Amino acid sequence: MIITDIIEHLKVTPFQPFALRTAGGREYPVPSIDHVYLPPGAKRVIVADDEGVTVALPVLLITGFVQGVPSPRVDPAPH
Repeated sequence: MIITDIIEHLKVTPFQPFALRTAGGREYPVPSIDHVYLPPGAKRVIVADDEGVTVALPVLLITGFVQGVPSPRVDPAPH
């Protein structure tokens, strides 16, 4: 069920940020469509951060889909 929710949410225009919550309670933000990839087979969801670091989340461990997660905050440069 959760993979279907993710696929449907990715089709929404304009894109709405979200996060994926795992069984361990951790949330993985998806601030843009460029931060997520669904490989064929629907067994994993790949989520990337702004630096390109990726994590492959097994679909069986994804327990929640949180809509409306804000984009990562960028701290201003020090003075």
